[in-house]
Amino acid sequence: MPELPEVESVRRSLEPQVVGLKIHGIEVFETRLRYPVKPQKLKNRLLKKSIQKIHRRSKYLILDLEDGQHLMVHLGMSGVFYLSESTQTREKHLHIILKIGENKELRFTDPRRFGMFEALSSAELKRDKRLLNLGPEPLSEELERDYLFQLSRGVRKPVKNFIMDSRKLVGVGNIYACEALFQAGIHPQRAAGRISAQSWDRLFTAIQSILHQAIQNGGTTVSDFKNGNHEIGNFQNRLQVYQRTGESCNRCQKTIRQKVLAGRSSYYCPGCQK
Repeated sequence: MPELPEVESVRRSLEPQVVGLKIHGIEVFETRLRYPVKPQKLKNRLLKKSIQKIHRRSKYLILDLEDGQHLMVHLGMSGVFYLSESTQTREKHLHIILKIGENKELRFTDPRRFGMFEALSSAELKRDKRLLNLGPEPLSEELERDYLFQLSRGVRKPVKNFIMDSRKLVGVGNIYACEALFQAGIHPQRAAGRISAQSWDRLFTAIQSILHQAIQNGGTTVSDFKNGNHEIGNFQNRLQVYQRTGESCNRCQKTIRQKVLAGRSSYYCPGCQK
């Protein structure tokens, strides 16, 4: 957490408010993030540059600025990147401030400090190793419906681990993998290569449907997540299996179970998911 819908919610909430505004000040209070923050590099690359566009690649938020400069942000496990009035009280764990427009600030908080805040040129962004080996976007119109079926042939790993592999498909984190598998009626431990084309088609539809629903509901807030307006998401109120161990399935009334796969808790219904 945050996953693709949360990052997309941040992008959609920020872009209409900040595009066209110029960064005229940068303050860094903490450099010890997942990748060390370089204050002088941020200032050299971003100061006096206007924000032209905000886009997303996987779970990375990318701000395009003038003169081929970019700011790449990753929220890590607890990061929040949001727009604030400059007069608003500065909260705990506030690490970076970008002063934009008149009396506005883009603030980055991150209690657990697994996030990222890095300035890159267009050339550096193009060859950045964190982006080079990423799989396709699950909501891309160019993605073929049988892509996952064809890719999974002969694969023995559990289907949940397979769809969470960012080299195969980006942005399907633990929450949405659990929910999509439930919607498709597939047990998370089933071998990816033994799932039929028909079942893969159901799962492909479920992945896209769940991600769209989550985005429309502003993402899922189970702990720290807030969007670019510092508002929590609402999709947690629609979760069918995630973190519902011991509760009754809304579909068949059997008890939701939990199993650890590849170090991640997997939630599923033994009645609905075979």
